[in-house]
Amino acid sequence: MPQGFLERMLKGEGAIVPHVQPMYRLCDNRLVAMEYLAHHLDAAGQAHPVGPLLQDPALSLGDRLTLDLRFLDATFRTVARDGDASHLHFVNLEPVSLEAPGFWESLPRWLGALPFSPECVVLEFTESQGVHDLQTLQGYTNRLRDLGLRVAVDDLGAGVASLTHMARIAPDFIKADRSLVEQVQRRPYQAALLNALAHFANAMRIGFIAEGIETLEELEAVMDAGVPWGQGYILGQPWPTRPKPIAASAS
Repeated sequence: MPQGFLERMLKGEGAIVPHVQPMYRLCDNRLVAMEYLAHHLDAAGQAHPVGPLLQDPALSLGDRLTLDLRFLDATFRTVARDGDASHLHFVNLEPVSLEAPGFWESLPRWLGALPFSPECVVLEFTESQGVHDLQTLQGYTNRLRDLGLRVAVDDLGAGVASLTHMARIAPDFIKADRSLVEQVQRRPYQAALLNALAHFANAMRIGFIAEGIETLEELEAVMDAGVPWGQGYILGQPWPTRPKPIAASAS
C-alpha cells in the first residue's frame, strides 16, 4: 500500500466504488439477487477490493471500524440510489462492526433511505474474524432481524467453525465457499457435500448459493448437486457503479 494512502482514506479523501455481482436461480437463469462489493480507488484511479485493506494486520481496530462504516455508508447509498424490490441486495459486513455503536447509530438512517422494505436487504458476514462469542453474535443477528433485515453466512466450508456458526445464527441464506465449488466436477466428495447442504437448506427453508462458479463444468456439477442459486464469473463478473466520495460523517 503506498505510503500515506491509508491516512488519506481515514481522513475521508478518495472515493469508494461499490461493484455489483449478480446471483441467479440456476433452474431458469432468473436474476434473484445482487451482491455489493465495495472497492476503493487509489491515486491513479484504479479500483481495488476493500477486503485486503480491512484485513491488514497492521490496521488498528479503531481504524478498521472507521473504514468499514464508511464502506457500508457508500454501499447503502448505492443500494438506495440504484436498487429496487425486484430482487434481493446482499451487503458485506465485517462482523466486528456489529460491536461498534456507530454501526447501530447509522443503520436506521441507511434503512430509512431505501425505496423498498429492509426485507430486501441481506447482510452477509463470515466466521473468519470479528465477533467470536457465538451467543453475542446470535444476539446481534436477532437485532438485525428485528429491523427487518435478513442474514447470510458467507464462505461456508472455508473454516472449521463454519457449521457451528451456521447452526447458532440460523441464517436466512448460506453461501458455499469457492473451495467447495472449484473443480467440483472432478471431486465427488465436494459434489456430495454440496448436495447434502442443498438438502439441508431445502429442509430448513434456507436459501443456498454456490459462489465462485467460474467454468461451465463447475456450473453443470453445481446444478447436478441440486444447488438452487449460483454466483460466479461464468454467470456475471462484478461491474462498477458510480463512484461515491467517502463520507467523513459516517464514522
